[in-house]
Amino acid sequence: MLIDGHGRTVNYLRVSVTERCNFRCQYCMPEKPFSWVPKENLLSFEELFWFIKVAIDEGVNKIRITGGEPLLREDLDTFIRMIHDYKPDIDLALTTNGYLLPDVAYRLKAAGLGRLNISLDSLKPHVAAKIAQKDVLAKVLDGIERALTVGLKVKINMVPLKGINDDEILDILDYCQARNIKVRFIEYMENRHADESLRGMHGREILDKVKERHTIHALGREGASPSFNYVLENGYEFGLIDPHKHDFCESCNRIRLTAEGFLIPCLYFDEAMSIAEHVKKGDIEGASQVLAQVLKDKPKENRWSEENPNEEKEISARAFYQTGG
Repeated sequence: MLIDGHGRTVNYLRVSVTERCNFRCQYCMPEKPFSWVPKENLLSFEELFWFIKVAIDEGVNKIRITGGEPLLREDLDTFIRMIHDYKPDIDLALTTNGYLLPDVAYRLKAAGLGRLNISLDSLKPHVAAKIAQKDVLAKVLDGIERALTVGLKVKINMVPLKGINDDEILDILDYCQARNIKVRFIEYMENRHADESLRGMHGREILDKVKERHTIHALGREGASPSFNYVLENGYEFGLIDPHKHDFCESCNRIRLTAEGFLIPCLYFDEAMSIAEHVKKGDIEGASQVLAQVLKDKPKENRWSEENPNEEKEISARAFYQTGG
């Protein structure tokens, strides 16, 4: 069992397989050139899997594949199959923008993937294009339908932004209800790589928008999930991810591994330790020591403030495209 320095059990590993992305979303990496880390700097799937086995053997039972956009990494289904074959009952999921899903959804399912989180910030083509800086909506919607068709469980993530897509919260809610899939509204996480003019909606504002049409009841957090859940009068459940809230980090059970081998204890902080050298040498003891130190150093909470979320001191320097959000 993995325990961090604050007594929390850590059983969830998020693995970024690339920082590359085929979108340039305003809230993530709008100005980043279409470049990528040299291939020789990335851990191979075999090297990533080597560490994943160490983590599984020490108590990790939930793994999420992220990016960048993870579907840009060639032969990702092979990597997923490696993890699934090692521990068939593991909770294995993937976060994607959905653009490439129509062509690979079946292979992902066949390899052992169980769940998908798909970003859907608008149902209007011109708004989706404004956010992603690319005409994306038709292929994303096709990807969602294809994933459902092949039997993958799907959740939708939406980041409401003032003056951009804040008028579509109810539309996205209706879209997800019609398909019996859960939507999670995510408070915009301030970071220095985003468009500085963006203003996100506070969780209270998102809920007020839902209340314009529905009666809602709070259910609370489910285990260590970052999502605070609510239910509508008809029984449909949705979530709100609110990192500015005071209790957001209380049950955090996650650490993150980047494609270059950096083990990150917290999404907000820049601190990280590399396992790359140990992995390349097959040094299990060394990798385990790094893992233990990262757990010891894992902070109690992030520094986002519910009262003053846009103050300069609260804005993260972390590039979320390197860690998968």
